[in-house]
Amino acid sequence: MKHLKTLVLVAILFVGTTSLATAQSKIAHINTTELVQSMPAMKAAQAEIEKLSKTYDAQYKDNVTELQNKVTQYRAEVDTKTEEENTKRAQEVQQMEQSIREFQAGAQEDLGKKEAALLKPIFEKAKEAIQKVAKAQGYEYVLDSTQGGGVLVADGKDLLADVKKELGF
Repeated sequence: MKHLKTLVLVAILFVGTTSLATAQSKIAHINTTELVQSMPAMKAAQAEIEKLSKTYDAQYKDNVTELQNKVTQYRAEVDTKTEEENTKRAQEVQQMEQSIREFQAGAQEDLGKKEAALLKPIFEKAKEAIQKVAKAQGYEYVLDSTQGGGVLVADGKDLLADVKKELGF
């Protein structure tokens, strides 16, 4: 009777271990950061964001140069102007400084919105391709193996090459 219980227990453990091994084979991993960075659409989006950033940077530098020139001019002329004129000039400089700060904040906000608008469809396309490849290959779970993505060991199937092929590059 004791041997029968042991035999049944061993059979249950064997079946359980076999089921666990089968379940583990349904998990794959992919480095989504590497995938997205290698997509041609991402390179185009980054170029567009860089171009817009350079435009804002040039405008900002022009505004700062204009402000510095006025400050230099006003300092040179401070002794030749009346107190009222100097007060107006100081207010003008303060308004220009405020305008520059507002421009900088608006430019950063615009860049953030543009980046989000450009990157959202890229990430959605990558996600759809990952889902399609995972389903076609019978994977129930795909873990993100990006550094800091929460995967400690990624010894399973890496779908990066297959997803790149699905995307046509």
